Amino acid sequence: MLSFLTEHPLICAMVLILIDLGLWRLIGDNRNPWKLLLRVTIFALYSLLLFNEGLNPMEPPPWADNVPLHLAATGLQIGWWLFGARMLTVLIGAVMMQRVGHTGRLLQDLLGAVIFLIAIIAALAYVLDLPVKGVLATSGALAIIVGLALQSTLSDVFSGIVLNTTKPYQLDDYISIDGMEGKVTDIDWRATRMQTSQGSMAVIPNSLAAKAKIINFSRPSDIFGISISVELSPHARPNTVIDALKRAMQGCRLLLDEPAPNVALKNASSTGVEYEISGFVASMSEKREVRNQLYDLAYRHLQASGINLLSSVELDPPVNLTRQRALLDSSPIFSTLRQEEKDTFSQNMTLQTFRAGETILEGGEVSEHLFIIESGVVSVTLMRHGAPFESGRMGPGEVIGEAGILTDSALPAQFSAKTFCGLYRIEKSYLKPCLDARHDINDAMQALLDYRLHKAKTLTQELPVAQAKKGFLQWLRNRV
Repeated sequence: MLSFLTEHPLICAMVLILIDLGLWRLIGDNRNPWKLLLRVTIFALYSLLLFNEGLNPMEPPPWADNVPLHLAATGLQIGWWLFGARMLTVLIGAVMMQRVGHTGRLLQDLLGAVIFLIAIIAALAYVLDLPVKGVLATSGALAIIVGLALQSTLSDVFSGIVLNTTKPYQLDDYISIDGMEGKVTDIDWRATRMQTSQGSMAVIPNSLAAKAKIINFSRPSDIFGISISVELSPHARPNTVIDALKRAMQGCRLLLDEPAPNVALKNASSTGVEYEISGFVASMSEKREVRNQLYDLAYRHLQASGINLLSSVELDPPVNLTRQRALLDSSPIFSTLRQEEKDTFSQNMTLQTFRAGETILEGGEVSEHLFIIESGVVSVTLMRHGAPFESGRMGPGEVIGEAGILTDSALPAQFSAKTFCGLYRIEKSYLKPCLDARHDINDAMQALLDYRLHKAKTLTQELPVAQAKKGFLQWLRNRV
């Protein structure tokens, strides 16, 4: 083996290049330190073979009379420059990826292009013995021609470098560029690619992105703004509307307490008044859910205050329709009652109020009556690992105490007033005969109870504890 190396060093140099290319593709991770070390080692062996054979990359090959050998040596010397440029580019890229991550990819590519350009000019000047001034002049003229032909592309390239330097957005950020919203999936030489909320791919040229108005919804990374607007009649008293919308805002548990959400009158005219609820959520994935929930809560709390959303056709309020009747009409459980049954029911509903923080129903308490929330926000608290936590919030139209009515049992949850609340109470002695006679209402209430019991069990069950891995490798990791 050693004799072959000494007798055929040029062939061995070619084999080393092939080995390098093969191993570089076989080992997947480009930032693998062993992969980088292997490339440096192969380059060192390649350089050693060339210099031992008398091939100095700074000089033309010494075998001008032997044409095949001269061509092979010239190729190996040019390969030395390109091999070295590639190795240097990879090492610089590995260091930059550790320090700046994917955002430095464009700068890394630009630096790599400069290194390869220098290597090519050096190979032309030293190995082929061409005049450097002529090479530079030719390359300069060629660069001007190419630059004019690729003016728009170069604009995108340099704009991409500016974007990666100033970093107005990064991969996986949710941004808006001139009104186009989406998640950044890639930033390359020419364009920024975004995945929109419709699931389509938007390609924004970097030159356009550099000049456009950019909104980054992912900065800061721990809060995401959200807002909804509702338009109401100008005849509704603003103070009543704002109080109702504040209760709707408090009924949404996913809204962060800090920064505090708020309600504001946004715009007013003779045709309508626009109000806005704004706040923050902890993750981008919650924005759509919270918006939908806020709209539903705003509708229910405004309706509880006797205010309807603005419509092109103003509906006249039903004559002599009490709040009790309105609750029964909007309730998914009691809406199937006949009109005369609703009239009788409404006469047996008693209003009871609770101050903020006051307990409505203790956890484990068997209720002797059913509550229908008329106004306000009710907080639901469960126990997990011996500590209480808020599992949900309830608003107008929802019921409390169905477990005691149906099965003489209790839910493990405590119900307390989050805000000042008004609840209509229906006694069990009056409600029970109705449930026995109307199986549809009984079934609807039983389905609600089953859902709440399942939800409470899911939220309070013990999570499985991951078992620590055992064995020699784990023992060795713990010792390192």
